[in-house]
Amino acid sequence: MREQVTIITGAAKGIGAAIATRLVAEGHVAVLLDVDDKAGNALAAQLGRQAHFLHADITDERRVGETFGTVMDRFGRVDTLVNNAGIAKDNVIWKMPTEDFDSVVDINLKGTWLMCKHAAIVMRQQQHGRIVNLASRAWLGNPGQTNYSASKAGVIGLTRALALELGKHGVMVNAVAPGLIDTPLTQALTAEVKQRLIATQPLRTMGRPEDIAQVVAFLCDERTKYITGQTLYVDGGKSIGAGL
Repeated sequence: MREQVTIITGAAKGIGAAIATRLVAEGHVAVLLDVDDKAGNALAAQLGRQAHFLHADITDERRVGETFGTVMDRFGRVDTLVNNAGIAKDNVIWKMPTEDFDSVVDINLKGTWLMCKHAAIVMRQQQHGRIVNLASRAWLGNPGQTNYSASKAGVIGLTRALALELGKHGVMVNAVAPGLIDTPLTQALTAEVKQRLIATQPLRTMGRPEDIAQVVAFLCDERTKYITGQTLYVDGGKSIGAGL
């Protein structure tokens, strides 16, 4: 089986770094995209010759196009795209600055759409490919996250529509919806807040970035051939609706 050329956005830290590490271990050539040059270059050096870091602003279509051009010039194809980049700026809606809505939607939804657009151009011509979009259980609704929940609901809608458009071209498009995951973002919470959140999880624990990487790797695997347009929850059962 040939090496898959895989682009991963938001790859420098957290879930993105776990995904990159897992895919490189499975033989992928990983192109790591991030705006954090220091962390991105450090991860690429750690992962070795199969990892390549590129600075990329996924909200700028010109830069996105240039990034795909660079990857195509170097490798000649893009087999897999993992859209992981995202931000959160939480607040109740009556206190949320409009610019916090704009920036979250710009990165989480528009950035994902732009990456999908340029991947679709390449993959349609290739007649094969995999796209995995990182959504969130929060698309079902979280207080204080009207911007984030809306952006991730958009990612799921985008995933479903794109799966219908690209299926006949041999391209599978799926989403992964993480729940409460142990990342730098959640590590910044107070112990009291973390314990309160953990208590609402049916499994009574937080997930790990490696749990997300496991599912992403399954969807990227070329042996996975008949799943598209789906959202796989990795949330310890929280999406069932149980707040026990």
